[in-house]
Amino acid sequence: MNRRQCLQRVAQQASAPLMLRTLGVIALTGGAFSMAGCAGPQVADYAAQTPVLNLKTYFDGPVDAWGVFTDRSGRVVKRFKVFMDCKWQGDVGVLDEAFTYSDGTQQRRVWTLKALPNGQYEGRADDVVGMANGATRGNAFRWQYTLALPVEGQVWHVQFDDWMYLMDEQVMLNKAVMSKLGVTLGEVTLSFKRRTPVRSGGAT
Repeated sequence: MNRRQCLQRVAQQASAPLMLRTLGVIALTGGAFSMAGCAGPQVADYAAQTPVLNLKTYFDGPVDAWGVFTDRSGRVVKRFKVFMDCKWQGDVGVLDEAFTYSDGTQQRRVWTLKALPNGQYEGRADDVVGMANGATRGNAFRWQYTLALPVEGQVWHVQFDDWMYLMDEQVMLNKAVMSKLGVTLGEVTLSFKRRTPVRSGGAT
């Protein structure tokens, strides 16, 4: 079972009746949901946190990662390892991700990122719908995108809200929430580690 199949399994656990009921609740209480969204964490909240994350510097060269998928109940449904080959030319970066899952299956995703002014980033990958967008502040990076996920003959557009936190010159932690129509389907937790520390001064 690869990453896509694992996500399908997690997504299927959100039953149709629940999704329909949730749509009704959202329609009736849209204002309340909007207010709750505004109350959530913003990347600017971490502006004073150190070490300061420079995404172009951290994701440059070989990076390893280890992670788990959990379903809505918190149960681990898949473990995996990722090797990332990261390269930048100016403000354009390529993050080539090779996934190996606990059942031996493999998957590859290649991100093309572009650094924009004021710590903003945008990016694309083959199974990402439209443009991914993100921003860095302090030690944090928030990355949001929609994944095209086949489920039982249909294609679901599933939203990912990724948060990454730089811990030191080698380690960064990542937590991503996967949702559809405001309903949380599961979470992904990862630990990234550069094979070499960020060079002196590179994280600022």
